[in-house]
Amino acid sequence: METVKGFRDKIGKDAEKAAFIREVARQTFERYNFFEVETPIIEYEEFVKGENQNDEAVSDIFKLNDKGGRNLALRYEFTFQLKRIAKNQKLPFKRFQIGPVFRDEPVTGNRFRQFTQCDIDVVGATIKDQAEFLCAINEILVALKINSTIYVNNRKLLNEILDEEKIKNKEEVIRELDKMDKLSESEVLGNFKRISAEKILEVIKKPEAFFKKYKSYSEIEELKKYAKLYGVEVKFLPSLARGLSYYTGNVFEVKSKIKETICAGGTYLIDGVESSGISFSIERFMAVTNVKLNIEKILVVSLNEDKKAIELSKKLRKMGKNASVYFGKPTKALEYANSYGIKKVIFIGKKEVEKKKMKIKNLMTGKEVTLTIERIDKGKF
Repeated sequence: METVKGFRDKIGKDAEKAAFIREVARQTFERYNFFEVETPIIEYEEFVKGENQNDEAVSDIFKLNDKGGRNLALRYEFTFQLKRIAKNQKLPFKRFQIGPVFRDEPVTGNRFRQFTQCDIDVVGATIKDQAEFLCAINEILVALKINSTIYVNNRKLLNEILDEEKIKNKEEVIRELDKMDKLSESEVLGNFKRISAEKILEVIKKPEAFFKKYKSYSEIEELKKYAKLYGVEVKFLPSLARGLSYYTGNVFEVKSKIKETICAGGTYLIDGVESSGISFSIERFMAVTNVKLNIEKILVVSLNEDKKAIELSKKLRKMGKNASVYFGKPTKALEYANSYGIKKVIFIGKKEVEKKKMKIKNLMTGKEVTLTIERIDKGKF
């Protein structure tokens, strides 16, 4: 049976890669003293929509009803739930969350309707906090060997520019800026002409020095200064907007080598408290990481020596190795090992026990060696 469109199973190497990325993210966030939280997948529909009902992401929520007739929805992100869990927390409240989110949107490329989001936020954040979590994100990118660039812009700066150019319909202009990467040049020009905002296209092409005259540029300058102290380069991108309407200050995007946005966030208010956050999808990172997982797995094949095989597998696991026992014919054992990416197979039968030596076959190289039980017991193979 096929999965529902936009959903998928993760099996074998895909599941291992997803788990590896999740663990790299979790360990990194914890090193920066972010506290992990968990929140419900299902919430009241009105709570999910919040004050951002015109945002595209909000219009794509999955809706459902329970047996009591209550209007519910699947969470489409984690930020809206911060409003509840951040109450009465000592500021700054630094939290991270990793889990599934859902969006009823068109399925394209690496975009799915269910994906695993990794999210860090600081409630009561300063620009110094923004620099710190960008450093955490950069550590994850480096660990996963993802070639990328971190960009920043500022919503207040965009509003200053729109006011100076006497351009109205600010929210619509922001949404069009956010879509620019996905459209052709003629489509972009047509969209901005439609809302009488084509002047902005000339402004965003100007060099960075031009923007220093605007008051809000100082927030970008401060972020770049503190990011540099952390050893992280942040580049100014005047066209960066982020489509969600709740952003109020600095906004961020991390773009891959092919200019695809793989991580994003910004500054917003939680009950009037300035907060900042950034998030990424594990599935998106799976598509761009250059890390090759080399998880060593060992299959101990019992040739009518079940007790010895079980004892050996227990010893291997105590050493931190991944090991299991196969009870069956050698040919079937090799087929099984190949199917599940198990690279080393140890055969243990009456002859091996008597000689105190065992055969080890490396399925990657095809080589077979015979080693003493003592050496194998010590994990030296």
